[in-house]
Amino acid sequence: MYVVFLRFSAGRDQAGRLMQAHKDWLQRGFDEGVFLLAGSIQPQAGGMILASGVTLAQLEDRIGSDPFVAEDVVHAEIVAVTPSKVDPRLAFLLSHQEADHTASS
Repeated sequence: MYVVFLRFSAGRDQAGRLMQAHKDWLQRGFDEGVFLLAGSIQPQAGGMILASGVTLAQLEDRIGSDPFVAEDVVHAEIVAVTPSKVDPRLAFLLSHQEADHTASS
């Protein structure tokens, strides 16, 4: 599982022009089952994505195709997380961890 931080960078002023393309890119990640959660980093510092079911290399490629990343609106930081304990409502995340491991093997 991965937490991706998309922090605003030099091209932040281009966010409005690229917002629809970024939203479309996010939706593809959800539609393909890779993105589990997305939201804003407060206060207005960028965004965060919880991703799973892909290898690090696959995720890096996907993140690189985000129009915000490609146009330097944001800088992406990918953090690998290995959950070891979860609330029962989030137990499905442990199965995603196995998928990440299988995908990277």
